[in-house]
Amino acid sequence: MTDAPFRPFETALDEETALAILREATAGAEDGELFLERKRSEAIVLDDGRIKTAAYDASEGFGLRAVRGEVAGYAHSTEISERSLRRAAQTARLAVGDGGGTLAQGPQGTNRRLYGDADPMADAAFAGKLDLLKEIDAYARALDPRVVQVSATLSAGLQEVEILRPEGLRLADIRPMARLNVSVIVEQAGRREQGGMGGGGRFGLAALMDRARWQPMVQEALRIALVNLDAVPAPAGVMDVVLGPGWPGILLHEAIGHGLEGDFNRKQTSAFSGLMGQRIAAPGVTVLDDGTLPDRRGSISIDDEGTPSGRNVLIEDGILTGYMQDRQNARLMGVAPTGNGRRESFAHIPMPRMTNTYMLAGQDDPKDILAGLKDGIYAVGFGGGQVDITNGKFVFSCTEAYRVQNGKVGAPVKGATLIGDGATALKGIRAIGNDLNLDPGIGNCGKAGQWVPVGVGQPTLLIGGLTVGGSAA
Repeated sequence: MTDAPFRPFETALDEETALAILREATAGAEDGELFLERKRSEAIVLDDGRIKTAAYDASEGFGLRAVRGEVAGYAHSTEISERSLRRAAQTARLAVGDGGGTLAQGPQGTNRRLYGDADPMADAAFAGKLDLLKEIDAYARALDPRVVQVSATLSAGLQEVEILRPEGLRLADIRPMARLNVSVIVEQAGRREQGGMGGGGRFGLAALMDRARWQPMVQEALRIALVNLDAVPAPAGVMDVVLGPGWPGILLHEAIGHGLEGDFNRKQTSAFSGLMGQRIAAPGVTVLDDGTLPDRRGSISIDDEGTPSGRNVLIEDGILTGYMQDRQNARLMGVAPTGNGRRESFAHIPMPRMTNTYMLAGQDDPKDILAGLKDGIYAVGFGGGQVDITNGKFVFSCTEAYRVQNGKVGAPVKGATLIGDGATALKGIRAIGNDLNLDPGIGNCGKAGQWVPVGVGQPTLLIGGLTVGGSAA
C-alpha cells in the first residue's frame, strides 16, 4: 500500500506532452478529456463469528475520450505512460473522423470541497478493524438470545482523480468513502427472520467505528428482524400506501429519477420525454438531484468530466423543470451540463447519472397522514426492485411494512411488493410530510453495467392507488 499522493503528471506523464496528444485526439471534435484515476479500497466481512473475507484492491489507469455529435471514441489503459496514451489517442480519434466540430467550452473550475481528502483506511490498524467487527458480533448476540447469526461488513476506499482537457484546464478531486453494514438473523419457534442496517458517507472509518454510531445500527437491525418474526402474510390489491421517510426514497430514485436523466430523454425513450414545463406530479411535489451536500455518499465536488456538481431542481411544485445532464447530452439538447456526468472508473465512459436525489418536505404531519389512511400499507423499508425506463413501471419489495386500517398501524406484513408506474405514482401523491430525511449512506446505482454511489431521501408520503402484491390467501 502506498500513501504517496496520486500525481501522474509528475511520476508517469509529462503534462505538455499529454496535452499535445489529447489535442491531436480531439482535433475537430466537439469535446473530450483525459481522465486519470487511482483507486484503493478494502473490505472486511465477518460472518457468524468468523472473519470470512478480508480484501484489499488497488487500481490505476486512464481513459481518453473524443466526442463528435452522438458518437464518442473511448480508449483506456491500466498503464499510465506516453506510449499507452498515444495508442489510446489513435483509437479515440476514430470517432472524430474528418473532424469539422468546434470544441465546446470547458467547465468552470471550482475550489469547493464537499469532503476531506484523508485516506479513510488509515483511521485504524487492520487488527483494530477486526476487533470492531468481533465486538459488533458480541454486542448483537448479547442484545437478545434469539439472535442466531450476525454478519458485518466494514469497507473503505479512496478515489483520486485528475482530469486534463484540450483547452489546457486541469482539475482534480480526492474522494473518500466509508461504509458499515450489519445483518442480524433471529430465530423463534423454528422461524427465522433477518434485519439489516448500515451507514456511511464520504468520511473516514473513525466516524463509523465510534460505538455511538454503530451500536444504534445493530439495535435497528435487530429491531427489524424481531418485527419480521411477527409478520403476517401481506394483503393483495389496489390500495393507498404511506411511504416512510428516508430510504424509501429509493422508489423515487428508480421509478422517477432514471427517467429524468438526459440521455433517455434525448433519445425519447423515457416516460417523461417531451414533457418539459408540463405538470407530471401532484402540486407540492418538488424533486431535486443535489451533488453538493457535504460528506454525503452521492456527493461529488466535480463530476467525472470536471463540471462542478449542482443543486438541480428536476420537478418544482409538480412541474417538470429539468433533466440531469452530462456534457455530451447537454450540448446535443442545447442546455447547460448539470454536473451529473459520472463513470464507475477510468475504464468506463461517462453518462448522465444521479447523485443525491430527494423530494423536499411538505407541510403535513406524518401522524396525521397515517391517521387518515383507511385501509392500506405503511412501507418503511425497501429491498430490491425493477423498473422499466420506457414506461416507468416498477416493482419493489418491502423489507418492513405494516397493515393500516382506520388510521391504526397494525401487524407487520411479510411478502409485500409495490407495483405501479412512476408517472401515475407522482400524480397520485395526496400528502407530503414535513419530515424530510436522507438515507443513512448505503445507496448504489446501476446503469449500463456501471455502478456509482448515490443518495436518496424523501419525507413521509401518501400515494393513492398503488397495486400491492401480497401472499395472503
